[in-house]
Amino acid sequence: MIRSGDEHPATPDWRDQAACVGEDPEIFFPLSDLAVPGTEASLARAICRRCAVLGACRAWAIEHGEDDGIWGATTAAQRRVIRRATTEPTPASGRHRGEAGASRT
Repeated sequence: MIRSGDEHPATPDWRDQAACVGEDPEIFFPLSDLAVPGTEASLARAICRRCAVLGACRAWAIEHGEDDGIWGATTAAQRRVIRRATTEPTPASGRHRGEAGASRT
């Protein structure tokens, strides 16, 4: 027996639950992504902050290298910093083996 797609609803997508659904998309693609109050980006980020799927949105944008617009309340520049921080190796602490217990005289 072949089952139709109607019998098994599709898995809900996080995008269907986003607070930005129905908002003007231009709000989320401002000319400037400066996140200071009064800028275009600040309106988009305010909408994002009330969103139930903010984390999923941000993670998707970082994972897919989204370099335009406001996603998960972050600007493109902020997401680049996050990507670099999560992909670059952690620098050594700078301490040398003998420094831990050394005393000065």
